[in-house]
Amino acid sequence: MRDPMPASAGLSSAPEGKPGAIVAVLALAGVVVSLMQTMVIPIVPKLPVLLHATAADTTWAVTATLLAAAVATPTVGRLGDMYGKRRMLLLSVLLLVSGSVLAAVSSSLVLMIAGRALQGLAAGVIPLGISIMRDELPADRLGSATALMSASLGIGGALGLPAAALLAEKADWHLLFWTSAGLGVVVFAFVAALVPESRVRAGGRFDFVGAVGLSAVLVALLLAVSKGSDWGWGSGVTLGLLLGAVATALLWGRWELRVRQPLVDLRTTTRKQVLLTDIASAVFGFAMFAMSLVLPQLLQLPEATGYGLGQSLLTVGLVMAPNGLVMMAVAPISARVSASRGPKATLMLGALVVAAGYGLAIVLMSAVWQLVLVSCVIGAGIGLAYGAMPALVMSAVPVSETAAANSLNTLMRSIGTSVSSAVAGVVLAQLVISVGPAIFPSQNAFRVVLAIGAGAALVALAVAYFIPGGRGAVTAAVRAEQPEASGSPSR
Repeated sequence: MRDPMPASAGLSSAPEGKPGAIVAVLALAGVVVSLMQTMVIPIVPKLPVLLHATAADTTWAVTATLLAAAVATPTVGRLGDMYGKRRMLLLSVLLLVSGSVLAAVSSSLVLMIAGRALQGLAAGVIPLGISIMRDELPADRLGSATALMSASLGIGGALGLPAAALLAEKADWHLLFWTSAGLGVVVFAFVAALVPESRVRAGGRFDFVGAVGLSAVLVALLLAVSKGSDWGWGSGVTLGLLLGAVATALLWGRWELRVRQPLVDLRTTTRKQVLLTDIASAVFGFAMFAMSLVLPQLLQLPEATGYGLGQSLLTVGLVMAPNGLVMMAVAPISARVSASRGPKATLMLGALVVAAGYGLAIVLMSAVWQLVLVSCVIGAGIGLAYGAMPALVMSAVPVSETAAANSLNTLMRSIGTSVSSAVAGVVLAQLVISVGPAIFPSQNAFRVVLAIGAGAALVALAVAYFIPGGRGAVTAAVRAEQPEASGSPSR
């Protein structure tokens, strides 16, 4: 169904796009949005002094972004399917710019949290970008483009850490957020000038009750997971949030099955290919976080521990940066493997490479070059898998539901990452050693976390094995829907 609103209205006034420009601009948008997830890392230990608040309170500068992103991702995806993906992409970038400016002028915790929450609301850019690519690109360009767009989340995070560390070390910390705002303005201008608005629309009414219900589920779940170690896993608050999330999820699911135009079409979501891909994504998200948690700590722990390398945060960023470059280099390889063997095979290969990378890390953690090698191997696996996930989702859902389906898949990865953070935090807190008056996680604690990451990657491999779909499935699906994506009425 076509949207009755003309393409020239409001933010949707758009040019005819060229495939190369569309891919470049959308990938840049994904990288810039992912920067905001790592840019605050260098100043997290300093926030209590900078914002005149307690350490426990300043963690909300990170938690607020996580919660806002979880709420925004599925909601913005559905709105993009209904009212225009480019329009919602521009709105998301505006939220990023607004949040960055607010954080840049802040000197209090409240303003910082508000700014970080606004930044988190921009998290839907990557699934929206993938959906625009499906609508606008020819079939032979789609595989490599979506692989690059999907990997941009990791690319921006890996490349942003050394840049943020350098800025935080050499300049006023507010410059981090001014830089983010400036990059957001550049992305907004490029999207407005070069990215067309798709004529594929789902139509209908927005499921406001469904959006509120899903938001309540996600906020309760992620609050319990992210703050459980501070509040106590057996505390009334933590258990109440978890039970509330389960109860609300059941009510939400019942509503979504009964409402005429749901926020999330659970009948589509429970198709075997979509469901198993989402489960594999959540498990894979769980697996990949171990690297982000273990490698920086090993690099920064003092040499007196016997295994720490005593490096600066800037060195940590430089060690992690090749990870993003490898993801970028692997994106076209992921597309080629998917084209010849099917995206299912690519996802399985990516999970296997990540598991192998963690296996290497368990025995290679005594020198900087070893951790660079491990980071690159794991980055290659992530790049392969991230390229396959949107291909599997898009080949199993109607073109009018692309943004919503990709957003849900992205959300599942984020949930997996959040749960992984909580599990790893428990392990590292339990297995410790004393070095003088200081207490640090033991080397065995890091090995246990790496082993858990390897095991999760193998579980993702096993789940992916049962995903239906063979060689060229996504290409066939895209070709079948190409007339529709060009503006024909949707089925």
